[in-house]
Amino acid sequence: MLSRDVLECYIKAGKIASEVRSEAKEIVKKGVPLLEICEKVEASIKAKGGELAFPCNICLNEIAAHYSSPPEDAQTVPKNAVVKIDLGVHIDGYIADTAMTVCLNPEFDGMVYAVNEALKQVINMVRPGVKTSQIGEVVQKTAQRYGLKPIWNLTGHQLSKYVLHTGKPIPNVPRFDFARINAGEVFAIEPFFTLSSGKGEIRSGTDSYIFRLQRERGVKSPTAKDLMDKIKENFKTLPFSKRWLNGFMPKSELDAAFKELLSAKNLMDYPILIEAAGKTVVQAEHTVIVTDDGRIVTTQ
Repeated sequence: MLSRDVLECYIKAGKIASEVRSEAKEIVKKGVPLLEICEKVEASIKAKGGELAFPCNICLNEIAAHYSSPPEDAQTVPKNAVVKIDLGVHIDGYIADTAMTVCLNPEFDGMVYAVNEALKQVINMVRPGVKTSQIGEVVQKTAQRYGLKPIWNLTGHQLSKYVLHTGKPIPNVPRFDFARINAGEVFAIEPFFTLSSGKGEIRSGTDSYIFRLQRERGVKSPTAKDLMDKIKENFKTLPFSKRWLNGFMPKSELDAAFKELLSAKNLMDYPILIEAAGKTVVQAEHTVIVTDDGRIVTTQ
C-alpha cells in the first residue's frame, strides 16, 4: 500500500485538480479564446499550490485528445461546441489526472450523460483483483446501452511518480487480457464515447502541441543542450507545452534548439488525436487509488 506521505500528495493533487476542473467549466463559453482557457487553468493549478502534470488539453468536437494551445493560438470556442478539458496536477511527482466534457450543444447532452455514467459504474467496481478486461466490458456495454460507441484505441492508464503513462492500460472495450488491478496502484480511468455513426477509433493528426523529454544523448549544439537541460530541470519526464519555454532563451535561439531536439528525437511529440470518421467525441476522467477494500477517487 502507499505510504501516508505519498497518499497525502495524491489526495492534495486530486483536490486541486477537482477545484480547477469546476472553475474551468464556468469559463468555457462561445467566443472565449482557447489560449485564455489553457492559461487560466494552468495558472489556477499553480495558485492553489500544485504543479502542472501536463499542459491543459482543450479538445473540440471530433478531436479526442492532445490539443493544447500553442503560443499565439488564435482559436476561440465555436458555437455549439463539445469541449473536452483534460488537466493534470502533481505534488512532488504524484499525479491527479481528470477530465470533463462541456457541451454547448443540447444535441449531445445525452452523450455527456452516458460517458459520465460509464465512469461512475467503473469507479464503483474498482477493487483489488478486478480484471482490466472487465472494466473495458462495462465501458463498452454502457456505450452500447445509450446507442454510442467507445473509442477502442484510447485507454485509461496507470500513474506513477513523475510518469503519466505506465504499467497497465485501462481499456474502454473488453480485451483478452488477464491483467488485474492491485491495492496500491493508481489509475486515471477515462472512457471516451462517439456516435454510433463514428468509427469508434482515433487517428493521429498532423500537428503536435504537447512534448516530452525522451532521451538525453546525441545533442550537438550548446544551445540545444542548454534547452534540454532546462526542460529536464523544469518538467522531468512529464509532458510540456512549447508555451512553457518562453523566457528560457531568445525566441530565435529557442526555435532552432527546439527543432534540433525534435529532429534528434530527444523530444517526443503527442499528435492530436481525431475520431477517424470525424464524429463528435466526449470524455470523462477521474484518478483512482486502489485500496485494500475498494478505492479512493482523488479528483471527485
